Parts: sequence; structure tokens; C-alpha cells
Amino acid sequence: MSEATQAEGLNPELKKHTFEAEVAQLLHLVTHSLYSNADIFVRELVSNASDACDKLRFEATNDDSLYEDDGELKIRIAVDEDAKTITFTDNGIGMNETDAIENLGTIAKSGTKAFLDKLSESQKQDGQLIGQFGVGFYSGFIVADTISVESRKAGEPADKGVRWVSDGTGSFTVEPITKDTRGTAITLHLKEEYSEGEDNYLDRSKIKRLVNKYSDHISLPIQMRKEIWQEDVVDDENDDTPTGGEMVLTDEWETINKASALWTRSSSEIDDDEYVDFYKNITYDMDAPLTWTHNRVEGRVQYTQLLYIPKKAPMDLYTREQQHGLKLYVKRVFIMDDAEQLLPMYLRFVKGVIDSADLPLNVSRELLQESRDVKSIRDGNARRILTLLASLANSEDSDKQEKFAQFYAEFGDVIKEGLGEDAGNKERIAKLLRYATSTQDGLETSFEDYKARMKEGQKAIYYLTADNLAAAKNSPQLELFKKKGIEVILMTSRVDEWAMNFLTSFDETPLQNIAKGAVDLGDLQDEAEKAEAEKAEETLKPVVDKLKTALGERAKDVKVSTRLVDSPACLVVGEGELSPQMIQMLQQMGQDVPASKPTLEVNPDHPLIKKLESSEQFDDLAQVIFDQALLADGGQLEDPAAYLKRVNELLMR
Repeated sequence: MSEATQAEGLNPELKKHTFEAEVAQLLHLVTHSLYSNADIFVRELVSNASDACDKLRFEATNDDSLYEDDGELKIRIAVDEDAKTITFTDNGIGMNETDAIENLGTIAKSGTKAFLDKLSESQKQDGQLIGQFGVGFYSGFIVADTISVESRKAGEPADKGVRWVSDGTGSFTVEPITKDTRGTAITLHLKEEYSEGEDNYLDRSKIKRLVNKYSDHISLPIQMRKEIWQEDVVDDENDDTPTGGEMVLTDEWETINKASALWTRSSSEIDDDEYVDFYKNITYDMDAPLTWTHNRVEGRVQYTQLLYIPKKAPMDLYTREQQHGLKLYVKRVFIMDDAEQLLPMYLRFVKGVIDSADLPLNVSRELLQESRDVKSIRDGNARRILTLLASLANSEDSDKQEKFAQFYAEFGDVIKEGLGEDAGNKERIAKLLRYATSTQDGLETSFEDYKARMKEGQKAIYYLTADNLAAAKNSPQLELFKKKGIEVILMTSRVDEWAMNFLTSFDETPLQNIAKGAVDLGDLQDEAEKAEAEKAEETLKPVVDKLKTALGERAKDVKVSTRLVDSPACLVVGEGELSPQMIQMLQQMGQDVPASKPTLEVNPDHPLIKKLESSEQFDDLAQVIFDQALLADGGQLEDPAAYLKRVNELLMR
């Protein structure tokens, strides 16, 4: 921002400042691109006023003199039809000159560029992005050609007030004023097109409707001057019949919102539209939530929870450093946004409000991290969300089943993180998981469903991890299971193999990765098959020994396979070892991965393996077979050029 300068010909104490370049760019976009939902300025300015009151209430917990003998916090909206202005007034924390310059002349640097980049992607975002990036004040310039702000910070002398004025075109002025009352008054001087016709914001009934729509939940009273109907009485030969009348403003202020925090009301008194409007107000999400739960929890810790599951996953869902969490209130006093300690990380997509009756009003993030009460709230929130999801998943109602399918498509991979992060709820989480299988492509099969379809004599839940469904369905590892008609769960998410390290059984039935360790089908494999496998192992021993020599350090071991039917070979890793996919994922994340060598299993009945014994190109063929098995398993070749050269030479011979 440029140095402040004295405005020519004006009050010598009036200083002119220039907006930062990014702010000027933002104001241009706000005034030229967000016109399709001008109503949002009411939501934003009321929300800012509410925040100012919340901040005062929070600061006053340590210094009640800040109330200045005016402890009734409120927001007032005044409409002046003659002056064509709307004024939003609060008696909250207020600002001094420094605050006004910093808060109104700049934007939080962490949010400005993100806002501008996001806005430029679509020029008609209906203002849904404004609140997300802390620039709600500037929404006033959608409808106003000039905005003036008068404010005084709580606890400071009356002559320390400040007046801030700007037309939103590149600069603003500030000057000291005397203001007897603390708080802030924001006056919008409306543009001509917003002071008449359908878009007339001087219509008091329209302002009331917008407050009811966007801000009805705010716990502070939002007031406007009361209007009454005044009849014209004509005294004509004692005839008192009224001939007309009009609405007349009085000096009395009336509360136009319910002035009751939504979550403090009984759920039986709240309709779905109110829940949806509240969700949109706190999240700036254009879509209605998928579902929600509203409860008052009694016990050692008492608190109210209003938790929402969004319909769509945010773009930063997998940016674990991104702020997330719930809004925290203590006894209806706002404490903080994004209280991440109130939810486990794998439920970071959940939005909502927690109002605690037991936490101290001066609770800090550090105290939240260590508090036993907070842990109790976090555990309670996790259980409540998992119970809500289970009710959708297990419902016979088609609408609820559809909602669960929508949830799983958006957040299924995130919920799997809970297997490793929330040991206490591991069984609950496992019951929510859905997979494709070797017989069903859709993400529809639960572990319970799979168990119900297990073959007689089957002792384990078999699963396979792969990069995608096509790779899984064509994996050589599946061949024996397809031959015997044994269903296998196909896990195709990047998080699956990591997550399954923490889930070794389900409902007392072990889970077995068919690509790890030896395949033991138990009673599903007859004695004749076992005898045949032992005979093949003895017959092929010379080829196996020669393969070990040819592959050298590339393979941990070479064995005769009992799991292959059509493919010549496959790679197998030991129990507890990292698969090629897991190694690749960890390397992409920049992590050091310990060396891990797979075992090559060969199919004794495959013509290519039979040809090996008499092949003059044994070493080259051995390397090609290993590389092909690696590719089929989703791994990457260390030297693709060498592989291609060997294949080409073999083709030419």
C-alpha cells in the first residue's frame, strides 16, 4: 500500500490511501462479476457484525469494562429512502484507525490470491466464494458506489473514533472522529439500479426477508425500526370511515430474526429448510448437505452437536494441512472457527457446530489439544457420524441407500484412513467400506456381504489390491480363484493397501491378500491338486534353479506357482512386505522406501516356461518374463529401454 497522503482541500486530518494492486483487482471483479446474486451483501455484513460482537464478548471474559455499561449486544439495520442508504450498525469490538486501514484496506494475504484465482475460473460464482476467503466486506460494493464506515474500538476514548470512506475504485480515506458509542456503522450509498425497481434494497420488507433467509440463526438480535399501519381518518359530518392509510416508521426497534442460535433449539422445532440454510451460511456451499445430525449430549461432558456431511468433496480434501474442523462455541459464546481437535482427521470433511457447556470461555487451541473433555467430545462426534453413516448404509429406504452411495463415491477413500487412525472405531469403519469384487464391478460389496457369499469350507476373506479395476480383474493372481469360482474383493484405491495393514480380520474371519505369501485354499483345494503341485515342483527344479541364477538380485526367490492358470509367471511379496504399488506410492510422496524384493512364481504348465529349459536365450527370456510379471502387478520397469531391446531381439530370432 502507498504512503498516506492528505486529501486536497479537505480536512487536514483526512488521509488518503491507495489500495494494494490485488485489492483493486478484487474490487473490480466484485463489482463487475458477482452481480448475479447481489443479496449476499446482507448476509456478509450481518455476519461481520455478528463476528464483531462475538469478539467483544470473548475479550470481555477477561475485561468486562469493555462493555462500557452497554452489555446488550445487537445489530441494527437502518434504511434511508431519501438518502438512498442502508446502514448496518453493531455495538461489538469496533476498530481504531490502524484496524480500519488493516482490515478494510487490505485482505489477508493467504486468501487474496486464492480468491482471485478461483474467481477467474468462473465469472459468475454468485458470491459463494466471498465468505470463504474473508473478503465479505467488499460484497457491499456490488450494490453501493460508496461505502462509509464509522467505528470506535471498545475501551478507547470517544475521540479515538475513525471514519473510513471509499468508492471502491482504487483508494480510500480515513479521518479521526468523535464517536460516543463503541462499535461500527457501515453505510452503503446505493447505486441507482439498486435503489428502485425489482432490485430495490431500500424496500424494508426485502431486507427483512434476506435476514430471515441468511441470518435467522444468529444468536444476536437483528433489529429494524418498527413500521405500523396508520389510517387516514376523514371527519366529514361525523363520518369516521377511513379513506386510506400507509405504513409509518416509528422510533421503536423490533427484532426481525429469531435471535436464537439454531443448534440451541429443539430439533423438533426446526424444519429441513432451516437446517439447509444454516449449513449454507456457515460453509458457503451452494449445494444442500447430504445429511446431518443434531443432538444434545449429556454425561460427564455436556455439549450440543450439529454435524453436517456435505454432498460434494472439497478440492482440498487431500491437502491435510488445509484448515478444517468445526465451529466451537462455549455457552453460546463463539470461540473459534476450524477447531480441528473436535474431529479425527479422517472425518475432516464434516462441517458444523459444537457448543460446550463445560469448556472454559478462554479455551485456546493449545488447551484443546490437551483437554480430556475435548477428547471426549471428539470421540462422541466420531461415533455420531459413524452411526449416522451406518443408518444410511443399512437402511432399506432407497433414498437413504442412494445417499450412502453418494457419500461413498465422494468420501469413501477418506473414511478408510480411519482404520489406521481410530483403533476404537475400526470395526464400525470396516462395516461401512464397499468394494468391487471379481464377480461384481460396482462399489457395492461390504465385508458382511462377502462373508454371506463365501463358499463352504472357505476360511478367509480374499482380497487383491491394484491400481485400477481393469488391472485387478486381469491380474494373474486371480486365475486360480476364477477357476474355482471363489469370489475375491478387488481394492483399487491408493489408500487401500496402507489401510489394510490395520485390518487383519473382520468378524473373526481373517483377511488374506492373495498377492502376498503362499496361497492356502485349505479345504477348497483337494489332495490330488496338492500332489500334482508337489510333482511339478520337483520336475521343474532345474529350471527354477537356473532362473534364480539368471535373475540374481532382482528376485528374492523363484518358486513353482499353485495360483496361476493362464499366465506364465507372477510376482509375490511376503506377508508384511510392501507391494510394488505401495513402494511406488511412497516414492512419489518423497519417502525413503526400504529395499524389497519380490518372489517370482512360475506356471509349470505354461508353454513359455516349458520352453525355457531348452532355450538358447534363457537369460534374456528370464528377464523378459520377470519384467512382464512386474508390469502385470502394476510396478514400473527400472530400465524400459533394456526390456524393449530384449523383446525385439527375441522377436527377430
